[in-house]
Amino acid sequence: MVNIEEKKDLAVDLFKQGYNCAQSVFLAYADYFNIDLETAKKASVSFGGGMGRLREVCGAVSGMFMCMGFLYPSTDPENQETKKTNYAAVQRTAAKFKESHKEIICAKLLEIKRQPQDPNPSVRNAEYYQKLLGNPESQTLSESSLEVLAIIAYNQPITRVMVDEM
Repeated sequence: MVNIEEKKDLAVDLFKQGYNCAQSVFLAYADYFNIDLETAKKASVSFGGGMGRLREVCGAVSGMFMCMGFLYPSTDPENQETKKTNYAAVQRTAAKFKESHKEIICAKLLEIKRQPQDPNPSVRNAEYYQKLLGNPESQTLSESSLEVLAIIAYNQPITRVMVDEM
């Protein structure tokens, strides 16, 4: 059984350690999906900063979408039904995130210009964490982010039917 509070705390801790948003979410669930951490780090790194600091789809959202690929796998290119099921799960997850944040686009969430930025990672300091996480003394994920993460972890063990009904 997955403890959502533990996964949330782990994702925040990973982010504070310097992993990007996508890595933080995906790494928090790597053990649940039986993925070794090095593979999970490599698979998710390019999605940070809204896809390599292009400021497109939010890295945390991309990390959640990667998790959807394990909950709703589609490994046979001929199986249109599994693709449809996966895409529907991704769309539900995006809609849940948008309920609170209104956007899934990194630049709009951060209120910055939507354009490729210098490829250098952001400097992680108190100001950086304040902007992204709020009060640095109580850094947590937003309620809507927790709700989306809960799609993966709520009422474990989880089945596809249970996720569909959330």
